[in-house]
Amino acid sequence: MSESPHRVRTDGALNPDQRAGALRELRATTAAQPLDLLIVGGGVVGNGAALDAAARGLRVGLIEMQDLAAGTSSRSSRLAHGGLRYLEQREFSLVHEALTERGLLLDRLAPHLVRPVPFLFPVAKHWQRPYVASGIRLYDLLSRVGAYGGSMPRPKSLTRDQAKALAPDLDSDHIAGAVRFHDAQIDDARHTVALARTAASFGAQVATRVMATGLLYEEDQVIGVIARDTFDPEGPSLNIYARCVVGAAGVWTDDLIHQADAHAPGRVQQSKGVHLVVPASAIRSTTAIIARTAASVLFLLPWGKYWLIGTTDTPWGAGTEEDGDPAEPVATSTDIDYLLEQANHWLARPITRNDVVATYAGLRPLLAGDGESDETTTLSREHSVFRPRPGLILIAGGKYTTYRVMACDVVDAAVDYISSHAPTPLVPLRAIAESTTQDIPLSGADGYAEEWAHRAQIAAERGMTVEAIEGLLRRHGDRMSEVFAVIDLDPTMAEPLNDGMPYLRAEVVVAVTKSGALSLDDVLTRRLRVTLETKDHGVAASVAAAPIMAKLLQWSPAQQEESVREFARNTLAARLYETSTP
Repeated sequence: MSESPHRVRTDGALNPDQRAGALRELRATTAAQPLDLLIVGGGVVGNGAALDAAARGLRVGLIEMQDLAAGTSSRSSRLAHGGLRYLEQREFSLVHEALTERGLLLDRLAPHLVRPVPFLFPVAKHWQRPYVASGIRLYDLLSRVGAYGGSMPRPKSLTRDQAKALAPDLDSDHIAGAVRFHDAQIDDARHTVALARTAASFGAQVATRVMATGLLYEEDQVIGVIARDTFDPEGPSLNIYARCVVGAAGVWTDDLIHQADAHAPGRVQQSKGVHLVVPASAIRSTTAIIARTAASVLFLLPWGKYWLIGTTDTPWGAGTEEDGDPAEPVATSTDIDYLLEQANHWLARPITRNDVVATYAGLRPLLAGDGESDETTTLSREHSVFRPRPGLILIAGGKYTTYRVMACDVVDAAVDYISSHAPTPLVPLRAIAESTTQDIPLSGADGYAEEWAHRAQIAAERGMTVEAIEGLLRRHGDRMSEVFAVIDLDPTMAEPLNDGMPYLRAEVVVAVTKSGALSLDDVLTRRLRVTLETKDHGVAASVAAAPIMAKLLQWSPAQQEESVREFARNTLAARLYETSTP
């Protein structure tokens, strides 16, 4: 156990050498010399917990069976928001908590990855406008009470003509007016990676492609995890010892519960959320749009040169063939038709299947209700910390926006457990028992504001457009210098990865050498968004990226070719599923 929470921070680079070092550290643990905390799960909550614990001075490891943010944390609506619809469910404290976290992200923690977005909430009847306006004014008030991010414009009620001026494609026949307000948008996958880098900068040992296969016990107490390096399937298993194991496994939470107790009831109910990606030209609007549906809400969200249309909220996990693999949920034909129908209810120019560039689907790990017939739309978005066995602490539920609160709560529980089960009093642990993550800017945030203010000058110095610099700053923040360092060594790395896209070849290098990417899918789906923003779903880009990655990851020519083929196979399989299911 560290004697002090203060450590010399590194740049937190995640790469093959770092992963190998983390694996050595994890293998070297013993029952006599364990980690303080081992976190299972590399999504936003797991990485948030790794940062929280490492910043307190704890010796922390994190394992993830796939890539960082490979599950739910890269498949959200990409909103940092309070959850306007939860006001109707009277979850005022949850909304206020989420709005406070939204403000922290905007003001301090990740301003390069989170930014304000104007919204319109259209109404179909004149009498609905004051009702909606009152709810949105309450939402705005909650964002300003003891919270950060209070500088957003106040909500405003609009007539039909005023709403149409902002969003010309709204259907005049279906709207009687609208309410304008602001919320925030987040690059979920890059934010999760930034969390992992920041945690690593505090000393957390982060290792992806490591799967937990069992638990280690001393009598009834969990003292670690049995794991497998999926890059070395024939190699020996890893016994990773820790004073406390924290499960932040999202939709796999029940798997961990059943490893501890095969007869325990499940605690998580999965809900599938689907989104469509369409070109910016498909919807003429200067603002995002949110509207009510019979079951949930509809979002039309600007995303660069595209719009995101979402989302569904349907139960998943009944064991039917349509459920598929929880690691790769997909949009069915029915999901696509539903979202098109909901969007076209409000739009004067209908969107068709031909407009859909791509789709993505994610599973929400909601806390299960008391009965088997619970609709996922009514399940609470609160989170819960529970302890199926001594030494094993799990967290589930919650919202992406409140990840930091969830991480704090589960680390608090772990600190309490370690303190009460330590062989000797841990005075230093008591001294570092408070979370400090509200004051820790994430990787890329520190110098972002200054570089943004000088973006025109930077563009002139680099011979690039201001638009290109803005894109780099919004993806990398002040770590944009890492991209420039690659270009300075090899000017060809300044070329676009593929035609018509803003991503540079140098960003592939940074994805591998700084951000932990180990496959084409890691780079093209999560570090960059090529898979969702091209008609060929990134296949051409994979051909361009593969030789760059091959040099960095020491792939043989055969491995390089197989990586491209595998990427194309997986992409094609998902697209065929969309069009073939009823």
